[in-house]
Amino acid sequence: MKNILVVALLLISSVAWSQEIRLNAYGGYVFKDGVDSYYSSTRYFDGTIQDGFRWGAGIEFHIPNRGALEIQYLRHDTNAPTTYIGGTFNELQFTDFDLDINWIMVNGTRYFPVSDIMEPFIGAGAGMGIFSLRNPDNGREDSATKFAWQIRGGTNVWLAERVAFRVELSLLSAVQAMGGGFYFGTGGGGAGISSYSTMYQFGIGGGLSFRLRE
Repeated sequence: MKNILVVALLLISSVAWSQEIRLNAYGGYVFKDGVDSYYSSTRYFDGTIQDGFRWGAGIEFHIPNRGALEIQYLRHDTNAPTTYIGGTFNELQFTDFDLDINWIMVNGTRYFPVSDIMEPFIGAGAGMGIFSLRNPDNGREDSATKFAWQIRGGTNVWLAERVAFRVELSLLSAVQAMGGGFYFGTGGGGAGISSYSTMYQFGIGGGLSFRLRE
């Protein structure tokens, strides 16, 4: 609750002090990432979160001489082929899970304008990753929310006074994202996995940035 209040106060302060507000639209490619956990010889999983397209949007408040604060949403619909021990008799199994990943982040960004056109930036953020997993073998679904962090860098290329093309590299990570509360198995009890695996998503992409207020 305390963290939520801190974030709320930061956002209120940003809106009050910002001289410029931007709307950012995101789209880009996310690379594959392996996730695995070997808790014991009868409790483990080894899978890959597949690559694909990630999209999203953010609203950014610029504070003079202090950078910018952004509220960002990103989504990646993918799948995760996984080998694991599960089922009533702890047999070796394979499932290609359906996986939806939603990121809700609060980012701090520092811009370094070098001309009227080029505006490089670096930034970092924290928030949460919301993971929705579905087992197509039995139709079971589960979800989990984990702490997430992000680092990124790139540049805006201003095409007009209020519109810029955005290029960036980013690394998103969710701590203990896979395992634990998720259900791995094709039926029966005792198929849960109590260990976890942290995931990392490296992405390259672009988008558009719109000045809404100066």
